[in-house]
Amino acid sequence: MAVIGEIIKKAVETADKIFTNPDPQKAQEDVLKDLLKKAEDTAFGKYYQFSNLLKAEDMRSAFANKIPYHSYDQLRTEWWQQVIDGGEDVTWPGKVEFFAVSSGTTSKKKHIPVTAEMLKSIRRAGLQQIKGIADFDLPADFFEKEILMFGSSTNLKEVNGHLEGEISGISASQIPFWFEGFYRPGAEISSIDDWDERVEALAKEAPNWDIGGISGIPSWIELMIKKVIEYHKVKHIHEIWPNFQVYTSGGVAFEPYRKSFERITGKPITVIDTYLASEGYLATQLRKDTDAMALITDNGIYFEFVPFLPENMDEDGSVNQEAKALKIEEVEEGVDYVLIISTVSGAWRYMIGDTIAFTDKEKAEIKITGRTKHFLNVVGSQLSVIQMNEAMEILGEKYDFGVKEFTVAAIEEEGEYLHRWYLGLDKESELNESEVTESLDQILQENNKNYKVARSKALKSVQTKLIPASLFQQWTEDTKQKGGQVKVPRVMKAEAFKEWEDYLAQHSSERSSE
Repeated sequence: MAVIGEIIKKAVETADKIFTNPDPQKAQEDVLKDLLKKAEDTAFGKYYQFSNLLKAEDMRSAFANKIPYHSYDQLRTEWWQQVIDGGEDVTWPGKVEFFAVSSGTTSKKKHIPVTAEMLKSIRRAGLQQIKGIADFDLPADFFEKEILMFGSSTNLKEVNGHLEGEISGISASQIPFWFEGFYRPGAEISSIDDWDERVEALAKEAPNWDIGGISGIPSWIELMIKKVIEYHKVKHIHEIWPNFQVYTSGGVAFEPYRKSFERITGKPITVIDTYLASEGYLATQLRKDTDAMALITDNGIYFEFVPFLPENMDEDGSVNQEAKALKIEEVEEGVDYVLIISTVSGAWRYMIGDTIAFTDKEKAEIKITGRTKHFLNVVGSQLSVIQMNEAMEILGEKYDFGVKEFTVAAIEEEGEYLHRWYLGLDKESELNESEVTESLDQILQENNKNYKVARSKALKSVQTKLIPASLFQQWTEDTKQKGGQVKVPRVMKAEAFKEWEDYLAQHSSERSSE
């Protein structure tokens, strides 16, 4: 009998009963008050007179009226560059020791401050996630197994007196001492810079571990698991890790990867969604009867919500300064909102770039519906990423394939617009691309009235290219974007899309010459 596991399980279940979700409104009021108090004497706090905001009768409304929305570029230009250069007490008290460096494929790298308070916030959110596991009816022995956290390298780079890396690497480098006995692949392997070398080292050690849970972005976790399977010449990962029961997904929707995960596992696993971004740990799935995630409303992050409407958005995908933000108690279920956050890392009314929708307002449960810059609306089609993902699921069911990756762009040819899609399939297919195009077009028209109107007017045609999903991964590798927090952009601007198509053309010619 798993005695230790039984003790831990009962402790988790007890914590789940005692520490229920706080009232979101009250929790958010307390968080904002705490943020303003702590940052009152920073340069940002003095400039925007946080001391006066704290005295306001309606502090949250006063805060919204006083502080402008900030994109990353605006916050960096006006404030964060001073922080990056080593400045203290700029947007948050003290000196920032860590910066999360993003690996975006469509824009220059970002440097997001990660304060000591943010690291504590991320750890507390991790405990919230563990508490939520109590609802998933896992056996006691699960709580004695090891956890494989596989993201970017923990070998952080020292630059101008601070350390830089991706958020997954920073978080893994700061794990608490009591977790070290459960954590795999361990400090030595995790510090290897090269992704392929890190995977090979992991594969060699894999049989020595008793893995119960795995955490990471689906595309790279799947590739890692395949490498382990290939290295040991087995049929599925459960031959190596028979007790693997829980996969904690993050970064992108898991559903497009479900079928391919089923092919590399020998038995069902529990999938738990999380929302960990470079800017903080925002939400986690707490209930087994939903795939929505609960916003963590009492953990150093203050949330605001701007309705995702054309009149609220600028052409660059940022929020119009005149747009009204809603408080958490003012939102409606089923409506797309641009997420605005203020955090213990000194982000103030920061446009993180995601759109979300509430599925349960009382429980503050949400789903990520897309990116503000990954919203296809050049000719009024108003296609969100969640609608695109749903269309890919329907296509997969109809044609018996999985669309693991895809990207689309609005192309102008001879004064008219068309949508060109590239679908990355999980297996070879001899399907007629015209037939798939017709099906995709029909699905989108049936589920989006704006798209249907656009198809009768400015959007003259649709094209679909079916390619192996491996080409997307190869592209991220060849453009130095392999592993970590990397996500393929679902919607590309014209310049990036041309580079993508040039890459595919070059790759095609190289393959044909072999």
